Parts: sequence; structure tokens; C-alpha cells
Amino acid sequence: MAGTDNSVADDDALYVLTAVLLTPAQFPSVLGDDYPAACAALNLEPYAEGYGLVLGQDGDGARWTVVVDDVSLVAVAIASWDCGMEYDLSPDDRSVVCALPGWPLAVAVAAPGVKAPHDPAPDPEAEADGEDLAPLSPPDTDVWGPAQRRLGADAIALQWAAWREQVDDETAFAPVGGEDSDGSVAGGPDTDGSGTDSGAGPQVAGDAGESSGPEEAAEAADEAEAGKAAADEATLPGGRPDVRLPGAHPGVRRALAEAHGYVGTPPPPGRVRSSFAPGDARMIRADGPGWSMVARTDDIAFVLLDEVPGEILTVGRGTELPKLLKALDAMAVRPS
Repeated sequence: MAGTDNSVADDDALYVLTAVLLTPAQFPSVLGDDYPAACAALNLEPYAEGYGLVLGQDGDGARWTVVVDDVSLVAVAIASWDCGMEYDLSPDDRSVVCALPGWPLAVAVAAPGVKAPHDPAPDPEAEADGEDLAPLSPPDTDVWGPAQRRLGADAIALQWAAWREQVDDETAFAPVGGEDSDGSVAGGPDTDGSGTDSGAGPQVAGDAGESSGPEEAAEAADEAEAGKAAADEATLPGGRPDVRLPGAHPGVRRALAEAHGYVGTPPPPGRVRSSFAPGDARMIRADGPGWSMVARTDDIAFVLLDEVPGEILTVGRGTELPKLLKALDAMAVRPS
């Protein structure tokens, strides 16, 4: 990516390595379940216009995240880089909101001609005033938690085709055990949990090998291995790219119930986001306490849970999931 000149004149200069947007419609979800939470993680006010986060190194090689309010400038730079074009991102000093030590995201490149990336030394004056901030750092991908769960959902959204290949259409779209005669799942999001349906809910796919014979099971195993190979470039934090068809997992039911609740009572901005997908579809990203969901409006959904480390739980298309996804898309924030 293009940045400032290769020669860094002094320690106050910043060699720009990359940048990301921090807006209600597009923010690093590793920072939080929604836009206000992501801003709070950086001690920023959740202004509706948003921010740009510029990640780079100073003349000594120290890592810095510079927050700017010129969102359009950062957006143009990111779009240019995505197209393989050079772009010299040099925000005006008047647009700088603050400079935070460290990087909240992992950056695979480094500035030439300076020391290797490292955290800046503590500011003695800030320490004396009790205002010194601990350097930002990306989450540890060897463990599982809310940040890793959200990173996993991001990975699925970016590599949807690879993950979707692990679920055959017969499993994802056909009725399965536990589904009521009207196409709903007993004990689903709109029930009282007793198994008496008070309204149809999205279909939760059951175990693919549940009622298969030896030949079908062997074939399903071969398909699963092929799907895992296709997803090698999209591994989850913790290195466990497993798609599981769990039946009526209570965590999935809880996530779907909360997603239904968002339709009636809109959550904080960014809790539900809608972005481009091939064809006329939209990609839906929704998060809540302990869960993340990624889905396509013309297809199925995947759910990740804090309580099930590294697993991807599949929600089949059924009769009601399309309605839920359409409703979420209607109330979601979208990139401008």
C-alpha cells in the first residue's frame, strides 16, 4: 500500500501502512458488537459521521493508530488500494482527532528504513497525570472469545463460497428432524421453549449423518473434507475451520430470538449491517451478547457462539429464515 515518503524525516512523521473505516456501517468488528462499542474501545465519541483509522509507524518504528475525522479521504485511499492503485494517504493535521499507541488490528507489513514495529515508550507526562493509555494490540488468535468470534464471522463473510461448500443443499434446505409440520422448529425463537410453537422460526439444520446409511455417511464425509480443503484460506481464530450441523442448539435459538428482537426494537447502530453480495442478495452481519451471525438473504446463515469455541453452526433456509433476513436487511445500516 502507498503511504508517506520512504524516508521518514523525524519521529513525529508517520509512515502509513494501512487504514480502516470506523463508521456505523463499517468498522473493525473485533473492537465490539456495534459501532458505539467499537468507539468506546478506542475512547472515542460515537459520532454519526464516523472516523478513519490510519495505522503506521513513526521514525523510530513505533506503532501508532491515528484517528482522523476526514472519513472521505480514508475511504478513497482504501478503495484505491483495493483496486491495486497507489494512493498517498496524508491526512491534514486539522483532521487528526488523536493518536493512539499500538494497533488494534494485525498488520502484516512494516515500514522500510525504520526499526521493526514495536510499542512506543510510555509518555512520562501522561503517566504522571494518570492518562497514559496501554498500547492497542490485536486479539490473540490462539484463544476463543468475543473478539475472536467476531473475527470468525468476518472471515466467513469474506470467504462465503468456501464455507458454503461445506453444507450441501439437501441438508441446508430440506426439512429435518425437529421441524414441525408447518416448517418451523419446535422451541424456536417465537416459542415459550416448551415445544409448543407460538410462531414459526428459522430452520436449524440437524446432523448431516443422523439418518444416513454407511454409503451416504461416507459420501458426506468426502464432501466435508473437500469443503474443508476449500476453506484453507479462511481459517477461524484458533485454527479450527469446522462447520457443524448441530440440531437445535440452545445458543443458536437464543441468537435467532435476539435477532428477531432487533426487528421490533432497533439495537445500537452497527449491531446489524448489510453489505453487497453477488446477484440481488445482501450479506447480513449481526452480533449480540455471545453470538455472531453471517448470512446471505438468498441463502442460509452461519452462527458462531462464545460457548462453542471455533465451531460454525448452520441455520438452514427453512420457511422463516428468509423473512428474518429480509427484515434485518431493511433495518440494517449500509455503507454509503
